[in-house]
Amino acid sequence: MAIIQSVRGFSPIIGQGTFLAENAVVVGDVTMGRDCSVWFSTVLRGDVNTITIGDRVNIQDGSVLHTLYQKSTIEIGNDVSIGHNVVIHGAKIHDYALIGMGAIVMDDAEVGEGALVAAGSVVLSRTKIGAHELWGGCPAKFIKMVEPEKAKEMNVKIAKNYLMYSRWYTNPAEQAAIRQDVPSVEERLLNADNPD
Repeated sequence: MAIIQSVRGFSPIIGQGTFLAENAVVVGDVTMGRDCSVWFSTVLRGDVNTITIGDRVNIQDGSVLHTLYQKSTIEIGNDVSIGHNVVIHGAKIHDYALIGMGAIVMDDAEVGEGALVAAGSVVLSRTKIGAHELWGGCPAKFIKMVEPEKAKEMNVKIAKNYLMYSRWYTNPAEQAAIRQDVPSVEERLLNADNPD
C-alpha cells in the first residue's frame, strides 16, 4: 500500500480514480485531481510547501516532486505526463505538457501548454518555456516549435494510456480480460517445441 502521510497539519487530498503504486509516497500538502497515476518509487513531498496536480496526470516510476520552504510551489495542469526518474522542484507545468525521462525542472521554472522537455534535460530556475515549444539539453535550450494539435494529441494519448495501465492494477475484470489473450507458460513452451 502506498505511503500517505500527514505533515505539519497538512494531509494529501487524492482525487477519485487516482492510482497510487504500492511503494509510492505522498506526503503533506499535496492535492491531486481525478484519474491520475503515481507509479512505483515515486515521491510527492509536500512537507515544506504546496503541490497541486490536475486531472489525468501520470507521474512515472522513480520521479520526485518537491519544493522550497516558503518560496516555491508545484502546479501541474491537466493531461500532463511526467516521465520516469524526473525531478520537479518548485515549478509550474501547464496542461498537455510532457516532461521526458530523467529531466530536471528547477524552482520557478515554467513549462507552457503543450510544451515538451526532452529526456535528460535540465531546466534551470526561472526558465520560461513557451506553449508548444520543444526544449532540450543541459542546460535546456529552445530547439523548435511543435505543432499544437500534434503535441496535444500525443500528450492526451499518453495520459489515456497511463490511465488504462493504472486500471490493470485496480480493476480485476480488466486484468482478467487482458490475460485471456495471453497463452499460458506451458502453451508457449509447447508452441516453441512445435513451431508448425
